[in-house]
Amino acid sequence: MGKYKLLAVDLDGTLTKRDKTISPHTRETLIRAQQQGLKIILATGRPTCGVGFIADELQMDKYGGYIFSYNGGEIRDWTTKELLYATSLPDDIKSYLYNTTKAHGFTIISYRGDNIVTEDPDNEYVKYTARNNRMPIIKVPDFLKEVSSYSLPKCLIVGEPESLHKLEIEMQEYFKDRVGVFRSEAFFLEIVPQGVDKAKCLKILLDMIGETPDHLIACGDGFNDISMIKFAGLGVAMANAQPIVRENANYTTLSNEEDGVAYVVEKFFLQD
Repeated sequence: MGKYKLLAVDLDGTLTKRDKTISPHTRETLIRAQQQGLKIILATGRPTCGVGFIADELQMDKYGGYIFSYNGGEIRDWTTKELLYATSLPDDIKSYLYNTTKAHGFTIISYRGDNIVTEDPDNEYVKYTARNNRMPIIKVPDFLKEVSSYSLPKCLIVGEPESLHKLEIEMQEYFKDRVGVFRSEAFFLEIVPQGVDKAKCLKILLDMIGETPDHLIACGDGFNDISMIKFAGLGVAMANAQPIVRENANYTTLSNEEDGVAYVVEKFFLQD
């Protein structure tokens, strides 16, 4: 085996195609790489349930991979299913999140186990995220009352992009450095615990398993991938990535529609 031992890869816009599936060539390439010793880390803003079926498709339970869900808010060993690390939003911000979201006419969702909870299950963006994550939606009469009794790994506010951008700015100013506020899609506003970050999560895992960033390849396409791309020994941007993501990468691969992740693995691991 060559220099690289670990591959951290984003899902949407990176590993998966536009239709949210993994191409047969990419799947076969990643399985072959794992057979030769590569460990895969799926690093995504999705909830854990929305990542597990992809990990299983890649046979990561067999070869010893990891899932980073909620943008790095949780780390799970996919062989044992053991939760290695987790963080959550402060309980005292729930009322502000709910009331401000309602005042602006948006919809807020969060997660209970393997389910999405929301007051508005018919919202097009709620149905979109449920479909992508293969998660059922539970309609609740009072979101704030529903989530008052358990910890939240993150909340997602959904709505029309232009108006949502205004709410993003308002919440960033309100919370300052207390929690993370960013958009993972134009119509998705993510509210995550302070310090939740893919690079931070990678450092936690590497320390646990006695590895270093030099042995890590990280692939991504979005703003929330920049930290792990800069952290890794080889930071890779997809051809379809935002310009600033490509500027922070060591290498730009093919797009997610062209098996860009498989190309990286073939170039830097299988043929190393």
